[in-house]
Amino acid sequence: MSRSVSIGPVTRIEGHLRIDTRIENNRIAEAWSMGEMFRGFETLLVDRDPLDAPVITQRICGVCSVSHAIASCKAVEAAIGLKAPRNGRYLRSLTLGANYLQSHILNFYHLSALDFVRVEELLDYRGKDPVLRGLKIWASQEISSGRILPIAPFLPKLPADYVDNNNWNLGALSHYLEALEIRQETHEMTSLFGGKMPHTASLVPGGVTCGVDPAVVESFRTRLRRVRRFIELTYIPDVIAAARLYPQYAQGGQGVQRYLSYGGFEEDNGDWLPAGTVIEDRFEPLDTAAIKEDLTASRFRQTIAKHPREGVTVPEEDKKGAYSWLKAPRYKGLSMEVGPLARIMVAATANSAGVGDALQAFLREANLPASVLPSVLGRHAARALEALLLSQQMETWLDALKPEEASLAPYQTRPNGYGEGLTEAPRGALGHWITIRNDKIERYQCVAPSTWNFSPRDQHQQPGPVEAALTGIEVNENYQGIEAARTVRSFDPCIACAVH
Repeated sequence: MSRSVSIGPVTRIEGHLRIDTRIENNRIAEAWSMGEMFRGFETLLVDRDPLDAPVITQRICGVCSVSHAIASCKAVEAAIGLKAPRNGRYLRSLTLGANYLQSHILNFYHLSALDFVRVEELLDYRGKDPVLRGLKIWASQEISSGRILPIAPFLPKLPADYVDNNNWNLGALSHYLEALEIRQETHEMTSLFGGKMPHTASLVPGGVTCGVDPAVVESFRTRLRRVRRFIELTYIPDVIAAARLYPQYAQGGQGVQRYLSYGGFEEDNGDWLPAGTVIEDRFEPLDTAAIKEDLTASRFRQTIAKHPREGVTVPEEDKKGAYSWLKAPRYKGLSMEVGPLARIMVAATANSAGVGDALQAFLREANLPASVLPSVLGRHAARALEALLLSQQMETWLDALKPEEASLAPYQTRPNGYGEGLTEAPRGALGHWITIRNDKIERYQCVAPSTWNFSPRDQHQQPGPVEAALTGIEVNENYQGIEAARTVRSFDPCIACAVH
């Protein structure tokens, strides 16, 4: 006998998402991922000046605005034949890197960790445990007052198999609050080179409008080192602890186990993170011509699957058989997972940037097998490992900046052109495609990371990566869908980007 469970809207994510599931024998037999709004940024850009694109596309999302700015700048640069100078490229990488660190810490502590923490532990806590004496109190309450700590900010929540572990539950809540301060540091880092955050002011076609000020560089470095200490001493140990306390989530939610990365973070000799795919455990170079968007189950006017260069965005709300406002990107006809796990898998399989060695060292330290990576907590582990590697690499980019050199190339015009701007956002592969005709944008298309991961079924009824990851998950009927919520949040959904 089957039953249905729906979670809508899914909370503690960006945007409006609903997940429907069909359950048989206490396992999810089928799942449907539904983006529940339409925004229309692609149509909004038509007939505008190409220089408007980086400004407008940043407004797709307040979390991912740096990524959209860089992808848009790269698309415009490709269309008009412009190249950012060396300083400009490193400043972009540093600005994007700071945004990555903020986003990864946000996902684990403020969006996902509460799925694994028994917050009711606060009701009995009076600050007597010296290990937890540093726990901060919201509002004006003091530990010494003996009053009950407020738990309202953490509620409501779904019932679940929360572990009865005082040190974990209260320690994780303490780190939740500390992570707020660390994220403030990362926002300030982004603003030092970006001008402000969200929606930076300095990222433009041709590079970055700010120069290299040694005092600003050292201010950035000081903050970076504090963030790195938090990653090393708190973030990574917490992810490892979660994997040990909830071993079932180090096994379930494997998904399609096919991975795609556009590569990112430009250095002198190419991208620090490589572009490519992993299909059937084999690395393949990326072929962007193999990307197409299927609209079979999407609420858009039906056409054959097209490359984004030829894509159209014509909403059709009542389309028969459609259930999502997300399109369905496919690579060589296959659904592909993108994001931190995909980047780690692609880089490790390609033996690039020392990621493979770092991954093996991480797994040895955590006493975890490589088989846990395609899983709910494996995605969190990949995100934490990437944060550590990135925080280390950003030091070399700071050292590479040269105050005496320009960070912005003179702008030039080209009345007609086509450009492809690819980068890696914190949540995965982000692409912008622009066609310019008579100095105006004729066509603009975006494919965001969550469009890949949360895509609906295609013409072959192939599920998207999240739909596939949910299939087979064991559920408890008393938990009202917590197992699905944990799986969904491991992908760090940004549905505002996905339905742009």
